[in-house]
Amino acid sequence: MYEHRTAPLLPRRQFWQRMVRHGGAAAAAIAVSLVAGTIGYHTLGQLAWVDAFENASMILGGMGPVDPITTTSGKLFASFYALYSGVVFLVVAGLLFTPVLHRVLHHFHVERGERTR
Repeated sequence: MYEHRTAPLLPRRQFWQRMVRHGGAAAAAIAVSLVAGTIGYHTLGQLAWVDAFENASMILGGMGPVDPITTTSGKLFASFYALYSGVVFLVVAGLLFTPVLHRVLHHFHVERGERTR
């Protein structure tokens, strides 16, 4: 997926295509997580669809819950969903920063290799 350290730096057009692919994967992870959270809050937390969507969005965005959950199954779901959301945040950050970090490191390696020749 990424060019080898001995390969030339990827052209900008291909780099932006890579960024779009990574952004699409990050958006898909967020969308799937948001749908799962909305369904979980609706069924286990016994919230209306709009309130379930709001709670899932707020937890996934790192803001915290909005509506109080009264059922035991809803509280368990909210706890695990909050932990899951923290992992999703890290995965999405990794997906978005990896191409940029790889390009910067590859750029410095190519420069260093060109100066020694």
